[in-house]
Amino acid sequence: MKEIESQVPQAHHVVFTPEQERKLWRRIDLRIMPIISLMYLLCFVDRGNAKLEGMVTQLDLTGNRYNAVLTTFFIPYMIFQVPANVVIHHIRPSRWLPILMLIWGLVMMLMGFVKTYPQLAAVRFCLGLAEAGFYPGVAYYLTMWYPKYKLQYRFAIFLGTTSVAGSFSGLMAYGISFMNNTGGLQGWSWIFIIEGLATIVISCIGAIFFVDYPRTAKFLSIDERQFVEQQQPRDVEDAEEGTIVQHLWMIFTDWQVWALSIVLLSFETPAYGILFFLPRFGYSTSVSQLLTVPIYAAAAMTMLIVAHFSDKMKLRSPFIVGLQAIALVGYAIELSNASAGVKYFGTFLCVMGVFGAFPSVISWLANNLEGKRNRAIGLALQNSVAVVSGIIASNIYRTKDEPRYIFGHAISLGILAMGFLTTLSTALAYMRIIRNMNAVVEGEKDAQRRPTL
Repeated sequence: MKEIESQVPQAHHVVFTPEQERKLWRRIDLRIMPIISLMYLLCFVDRGNAKLEGMVTQLDLTGNRYNAVLTTFFIPYMIFQVPANVVIHHIRPSRWLPILMLIWGLVMMLMGFVKTYPQLAAVRFCLGLAEAGFYPGVAYYLTMWYPKYKLQYRFAIFLGTTSVAGSFSGLMAYGISFMNNTGGLQGWSWIFIIEGLATIVISCIGAIFFVDYPRTAKFLSIDERQFVEQQQPRDVEDAEEGTIVQHLWMIFTDWQVWALSIVLLSFETPAYGILFFLPRFGYSTSVSQLLTVPIYAAAAMTMLIVAHFSDKMKLRSPFIVGLQAIALVGYAIELSNASAGVKYFGTFLCVMGVFGAFPSVISWLANNLEGKRNRAIGLALQNSVAVVSGIIASNIYRTKDEPRYIFGHAISLGILAMGFLTTLSTALAYMRIIRNMNAVVEGEKDAQRRPTL
């Protein structure tokens, strides 16, 4: 990355009018956000429908085998995120991220041809390995483009694709369910094959249109590049001194990284539970798939609305607490003996509360980490810890608990409550830090160092 950054020298201080600034960010959004959002959509869209389309029966995934298959994905996905975000400092994002996508697209296609449980487990392991570097890489990449209080809305656009993926997966699975026995393959096989092909195509498009960092962005003028870099004053004086081991030690011993990792885990555990085991509402598989569409659409809208006001107010924790409360109410409804219609409403609350909070939690940590390497490693570590939630969800939503999943919902509710308390504790810790600074900001540098609440 040092070679990339050295191509453009530091320029004079650039001042834009508010209108010029709005137009600039709009151009950047249109160039960056569509391609990374589409790439992440394909990354996430494969993770919820296999069980519905007959894979369990055909591959004899009896007992806890299905849960074990889900777990094999998360082990490499968790382990390799931090190493991947170390690599992104040495390989251009426009090459690294599309290559990862191409690999997991090929793996996805292979999943459509597996015939046995061990084959499926092995391919799922490879999928986790291939996808591990994509999300933390993009999260770090966005922090290199957007200032602190423009960041969450862009995270919401990017992560909102997870909600769209839920809707898209439901519609796609409904259509592909009519392809049973086409070409001698079952519907679940066609889901993986078609999604794998789409992923490969998008990876090639990404390799063409992906741009690296502001300093080398050819679609911007020299003044525009300089203006974007001026919005990151926390990095202007960041010498990036020290070895990679020293940076790793700094992040692995940083209390805020672990605290906000726990908060993210508290949202991701129920999120994966929802994704893998979304209630059937008492209807057929096909109808249930269609009923998920408005739920995920509502979650995407929640992400964007919360992000808009969170950036505008320059606050994270109050919105996180509010979304936790909404999700807790939703899970209380799911645990009750309410009718299918009421539980459908409860599922709306669960999904809106859980998915709506992701951009807030990630932006909160990104806002409070100084330095490029620290943010790259810190964001990767946060998600690595949170990925444990996938392993938890894969094993608390047990086949024997169908269709109500009382045990899984109860654990998810408890983990959400833990996250609620951790959020409050973290906010109080940041408030104490601000008080110790005597609530006096002297100069832009000190303003940047003041924690975001």
